[in-house]
Amino acid sequence: MTQIVIRFLVGGLVVSSFAIIGDILRPKSFAGLFGAAPSVALATLALTVAGDGRLYAATEACSMIAGAISFFAYASVVSWILMRGKSAALRVTIAAMPIWFGLALGIWDYCLR
Repeated sequence: MTQIVIRFLVGGLVVSSFAIIGDILRPKSFAGLFGAAPSVALATLALTVAGDGRLYAATEACSMIAGAISFFAYASVVSWILMRGKSAALRVTIAAMPIWFGLALGIWDYCLR
């Protein structure tokens, strides 16, 4: 129960901080970017270090980096396809998901060796 309360407080504080940064920056489309993923990742890493130690948190951080890099590649491919053609967004995003998952697993596997 204590960990849930700490997670709630730390997560709320970090999310609020990043939301303020996102609100200050231009363009306003950054607000959602700064309000979500980085704040949740930092809160999770802080709790992981406190609960499970630095080595476990380093493994988790490597997984987060692999996911971020692979999502960037996925988003780039989807954006490129959607801007060049008249393809349906749902079809393109679903068809490109193996890029995201395959690249994430490949990077994750490489980092752990």
